[in-house]
Amino acid sequence: MLSESIKIAGRYTMGLLLTGGSVFQNGAFHTADVLIENGRIVSVSPSLPREHCSVIEVHDDFIVPGFVDVHVHLREPGFSYKETIASGTAAAAAGGYTAVCAMPNLSPVPDGPETLRPELDAIARDALIHVYPFGSITAGERGQVLSDMEGMAADVCGYSDDGRGVQSPELMRAAMERARALDKPISAHCEDESLLSGGWAVHDGTYARAHGLPGNDPASEWRQVERDIGLVRRTGCRYHVCHISTKESADLIRRAKAEGLPVTCETAPHYLTLCDEELEDDGRFKMNPPIRSAADRDALIDALLDGTIDCIATDHAPHSAEEKSRGLRGSLNGVVGLETAFSVLYTQLVSTGVVPLELLIDRLSVRPRRIFGLPGGAVEPGAPADLTVLDRNRPHRIDSARFRSMGRATPFDGWTVCAAPAATVCGGKLVYADLHQEERL
Repeated sequence: MLSESIKIAGRYTMGLLLTGGSVFQNGAFHTADVLIENGRIVSVSPSLPREHCSVIEVHDDFIVPGFVDVHVHLREPGFSYKETIASGTAAAAAGGYTAVCAMPNLSPVPDGPETLRPELDAIARDALIHVYPFGSITAGERGQVLSDMEGMAADVCGYSDDGRGVQSPELMRAAMERARALDKPISAHCEDESLLSGGWAVHDGTYARAHGLPGNDPASEWRQVERDIGLVRRTGCRYHVCHISTKESADLIRRAKAEGLPVTCETAPHYLTLCDEELEDDGRFKMNPPIRSAADRDALIDALLDGTIDCIATDHAPHSAEEKSRGLRGSLNGVVGLETAFSVLYTQLVSTGVVPLELLIDRLSVRPRRIFGLPGGAVEPGAPADLTVLDRNRPHRIDSARFRSMGRATPFDGWTVCAAPAATVCGGKLVYADLHQEERL
């Protein structure tokens, strides 16, 4: 639990000291203080002096590298009625994130320097944390011709047509060859549209059969993963698979890694903690890919444990209340997740003994940075002061009405969880602090 001194911590002039916590270093926790000056960590050591510092007493909480979400939708420019750079990064900070990678399904689609510029300007003006944009793989995300990948290379973390799979293998191969030459990853939304049944984002399983709904065939995901891994063999491109949801995808990626191919992947909290038997006819349960079977969920947990899954990303995808009010049949795909990810994952997987906390921190903080070449990821002198303080004793009920995000649709609304981020420091500045201690259960 943070002390009340955190209320003034944002006004320090000489340094900021986090004291009394356990620091995550080299894959383990140990007791130490962390001193920050001029946006960087200058010392990590027990009992550092407090003179000339603003002090945050973290009282046995954990201090970890700031979380990174490599798959978010910030909706600006073009769809600011759903989310803005300001609201989305405020939500990210509240979730413990100090960096996010923003997907390109915007208006205009960032498919060249000119169309990327409005997003870069909004980030520079309004972002509370670090935002690294993706450029699109194809012009306008239409899947017909490649984007100006070279023209965007200096300003993007990679390339993606998230929301749609690239249907043409020839075009995807060309994209991979160009991305390899630029030393940038392709982050692929894998979806074979020829295997979809009417565009449904409900898994072809228990719920679909019980309610007479057309189901989304798992092969629509894993067949394109399989295709793209074959293209990686030919091109050597760094290839990252977005939001895997099926056991077959996990198996394919596991084998690709064993083969030594430069293949990585992510999954999302909802695929690790829910199955289709728990669906409700509510827009907050509709996303693409859909929540799959219990067997898929369990296989994804195994893949997380054995290192097949490199990152946990939220696929934070806000929509308006009206767009999510039409149940499973009519609502748009996408749920929000930045403000619930750690609390849900810790409660469901760590506190139950399924996943070690150290592994969770690695997948939220460390490995995503390595894959996308982002700075930070260590609590050590000289590193950027991008840190998250975690309170493991913060029982509360998730209430979407309190979100900083403009989106409210989450399958976790109303869940009771036992932990939460307590503070987020980005660039040496306190960008979030949990001061609602009276709301603890």
